[in-house]
Amino acid sequence: MIKPPSAELDSMLMELSPKVDQSLQASLETCLAQLKLKDAVRSGHLAVSLVDITNTAAPTMAQVNGNQMFYAASLPKIAILLGAFEKAAAGKLKMDADTIAELQQMIRHSSNIAASDMLQKVGTDYLAAVLQSSRYRLYDSKLNGGLWVGKPYASGIATKRDPLHNLSHGATSFQVARFYYMLETGQLVSPEASKQMKAIMGEPAIHHKFVAGLQDLYPGAKLFRKSGTWKNFHADSAIVEHDGRRYIAVGLSDDARGGDWLKSLIVGLDSAVFDTAKKRNVALASPAL
Repeated sequence: MIKPPSAELDSMLMELSPKVDQSLQASLETCLAQLKLKDAVRSGHLAVSLVDITNTAAPTMAQVNGNQMFYAASLPKIAILLGAFEKAAAGKLKMDADTIAELQQMIRHSSNIAASDMLQKVGTDYLAAVLQSSRYRLYDSKLNGGLWVGKPYASGIATKRDPLHNLSHGATSFQVARFYYMLETGQLVSPEASKQMKAIMGEPAIHHKFVAGLQDLYPGAKLFRKSGTWKNFHADSAIVEHDGRRYIAVGLSDDARGGDWLKSLIVGLDSAVFDTAKKRNVALASPAL
């Protein structure tokens, strides 16, 4: 059973609202138009969630198709990461150096062997309970689903597909964004566990999609990230930190061009965050008429 937050953690709980910020939403829409991705959004082949969390107490959200469920390949390995730390907090899994190393292989290198082994240790039913728990609601039927892992990352039959869409490894961009927001605000398991999980998600070893698009332009940018690829399905997600701003970016696609879309998209999303912040600061600095 997943314990409710402690009194200490409950006092600082913050929720990410799906309500969009009109300025950031306008910047996102402009980005998608410039990249000629509006048709992909309209046809349901692309979902994007973007959250400026420079001020974690006042996040600003923009998104398109945020509650659409996608097959997300390796991206939902972040759910296994959460499950492992929950089980460790319950005293049922040893979070030692070997476990940390295996989790790093699962996240940074996207090792299917490590993911399948860790899922076995966590348990598919246990993980489903974590994701659907009242504490996390990272899979929520009221929001058309969310993060889900129902089979190992190896050959075999899915033992527990998601209840709404029958997917073995699924996600919505909004629920992935919620995962990252809870991670950043110390709400996944505990503040210390959240800090450890974020460290595991740092230093990505695979240089493609968001990493390739952004670090080629901003080598000093830090990404805490998990991507996914299988056939036509391309996904990426990250907390991005550079030049004084911090934001969450999530992109899920069902198209053979999705990898290229995401590489270009992250550059546009980065500009959207910085341009919106600049306009907002200019507006705040302008004298009232």
